[in-house]
Amino acid sequence: MSVFPAPQAADVPPESGLAYKWKVLISVIFGIFMIILDSTVINVALQTLRSEYNITLTEVQWVISIYVLALGITTPLSGFLADRFGIKNVYVGGLLIFTISSLLCGLAPSFWLLIVARALQGIGGGLAQPLGPPMLYRAFPVSEQGRALGFFGIALVAGPAFGPILGGLLVDADLWRWIFFINVPIGILGFILASRFLRKDELRQTKAKADPLGIITAIVAFGSLLYAATLAGELGWGASQVITWFVVGSVALAAFIVIELFVAKEPLLELRLFKNSQFALATVLGYVTVLALFGAEFLMPVYLQALRGRSALETGYLILPLAITAGIATPIAGFLYDKIGPRILVILGFGLLAINTWQLAQIQALTPVSDILWLFALRGLALGLVVQTTFSTALSNVPPQQLPRGSALINGTRFLVQAIGVAALATILASGISQATRDFQEQAAQFGGGDAVSAGFGLCETPGVDPANNLPAAAANAPAAVQAQLREGIDRACQEQIVGFERAYTVTFYFSLVALALGALLPGWPGKWAGRAAMQSRANTADAPPAPAGH
Repeated sequence: MSVFPAPQAADVPPESGLAYKWKVLISVIFGIFMIILDSTVINVALQTLRSEYNITLTEVQWVISIYVLALGITTPLSGFLADRFGIKNVYVGGLLIFTISSLLCGLAPSFWLLIVARALQGIGGGLAQPLGPPMLYRAFPVSEQGRALGFFGIALVAGPAFGPILGGLLVDADLWRWIFFINVPIGILGFILASRFLRKDELRQTKAKADPLGIITAIVAFGSLLYAATLAGELGWGASQVITWFVVGSVALAAFIVIELFVAKEPLLELRLFKNSQFALATVLGYVTVLALFGAEFLMPVYLQALRGRSALETGYLILPLAITAGIATPIAGFLYDKIGPRILVILGFGLLAINTWQLAQIQALTPVSDILWLFALRGLALGLVVQTTFSTALSNVPPQQLPRGSALINGTRFLVQAIGVAALATILASGISQATRDFQEQAAQFGGGDAVSAGFGLCETPGVDPANNLPAAAANAPAAVQAQLREGIDRACQEQIVGFERAYTVTFYFSLVALALGALLPGWPGKWAGRAAMQSRANTADAPPAPAGH
């Protein structure tokens, strides 16, 4: 007899009005989009926060870093808490924490109170975000679960792209506190919808047992590694602080793995899921999709703002084609996943991604903006085919009673890969800059070069300025000899930055090629595809992990 019972909602008789599965989808998308949007909406307000609170650039980065740390530390705990207190209770509680802390962020009279509120935001988001997919999988019948995660994926791929646009509009209108306040009515509505629509979880018949050693080592491991990745982007990988925190995180991670596999009676994260070959393969492929999505959304704003002189708001609009095409492709991919399986979708998606990444590796200082828009649109199409397809495939190999912890495992490790991957790309980007250029940039700060992005100055191009006279505005009245020296240094800095972008995208190109090859190992057309139920049946008779004690 199979240990994979049908999802609870599939056994519920039809009800009048809107079907329960759609109520769950509405509730989940509403809450998750708000949480994901908040990961990027604050980025364009950093200079405003510096002025408002009279703080340094290093200090203001904590607005982002503390949110990332809290989100990353809490995510692995969400599955256990859902098993312990009920998936609905934890999800609704996470939304409530996020909404209240958003209000506190907007009201914060001092910078460090803002930091505390941002940490609470990350905790709320880390509790709620991983629980969306399990609720969808339990609400939708097996034949429609890919489609459900496809609609859910719109929030995942569109949220980060819409963040800079919304943030830019509010900052330009001198309404920066509304970056946080806007979450309050949305959060209240999401809380009401979730409280009213979602049913209490009745799948578990026993209370989950705590894994104190796993919890402690997970917090230390994920927190230390995320903090090290944050520092690496600023200080470089060779800095003593970075090395120290990576060592602490690595040792804690090794201890966590040993505890989860050999000590804990009911592990915090069920690492034995990786014994399932399809789960492991789809999860690893998902890491590449996360690196491609967030890597692009890190690299291209730097290119457009620092090199091409575009404002944060303009940059947001230029990246919008990625969100639009990804938002269209993701639900279509979910529908096709239910019909033909993941293989051809992943092969096609990573094939497009490889072509697109190679094209981005060839980008030049004055590549036409129309070409960049086309590249973003193509990248969005590729990501729409693979981001949620790989997630759906991985989660399809998780027994229903383990869905919260399986989702927490996938999301937690994806989040860690995202942070370390973006830090690595930042290092590769900086690798093309010579010491001479670093010295020049310090010297040029007095002419506005140190604040070039906020001033609308681009190293390679400044809109409306003759390329032959592309200098910071503050250098307009400098002696001719100084202007010539500045122009030479700026040209060199532009070319070296372009080399850095070429290297960063070339690395991700090779990752996409490996993913393309591995994608052929997934099930689906042109082979036989009997759907998620067949995948679970094979996992049950082959290498699916046993349910932890107490399940």
